[in-house]
Amino acid sequence: MTIAPDDARQGASHLYRAMRDFVQSTDDTLPGKFEITKEGIVLDMMSPVKPHELTVLRIRKRLEKVMPEELVAHTGEPDVEDEPERILRRPDVMVIAELEMEGEGTFDPRTLIAAVEVVSRSNPDNDWGTKMRDYPLIGVPVYAVFDPRTGTGAVLSDIHPTPDGPRYATRKDFVYGEDVTIADWTIPTDGLPRYQDENARGEGEPQP
Repeated sequence: MTIAPDDARQGASHLYRAMRDFVQSTDDTLPGKFEITKEGIVLDMMSPVKPHELTVLRIRKRLEKVMPEELVAHTGEPDVEDEPERILRRPDVMVIAELEMEGEGTFDPRTLIAAVEVVSRSNPDNDWGTKMRDYPLIGVPVYAVFDPRTGTGAVLSDIHPTPDGPRYATRKDFVYGEDVTIADWTIPTDGLPRYQDENARGEGEPQP
């Protein structure tokens, strides 16, 4: 039996809504962070928790120190969603105008000024791979990645069309200890924690 294109789109939309309902039902009930990408539901265990969360906290505080008062470096909910593309993401830090946070529903990705992700040890390909594809696809203008595994990162910007869809044209790599510019604001990266070797010390154990 041949499925008409409209029926296929309706089926895909129905599947996406089912996945979205599942993701929303897991909030505060299951460990980790569930997101939806082209491949389906992605689970990021965000382990170890302390270095990851401390990195998020320090990035947020450093950004808000240099940004105008009307902008925020938001962490947490709601999600960033592009339903036509069937993508639901929850960046670790979202640079956005406080005014855009009013009202109900998810964030329109095109209202974000930048998305920041801190790479988890459990699923680094999610941040370095699929998010690098998804964020330009849904119109997030700047994507910054901080990797506590290696003490390095990158800032990607300048969305442009390619045969594989929208991609970032500009990538600026950095190492911890250098200043990094995210959109229009420059912050230091010194003092950001690193993940420890699992073979050398316990999970989540602090650095000396």
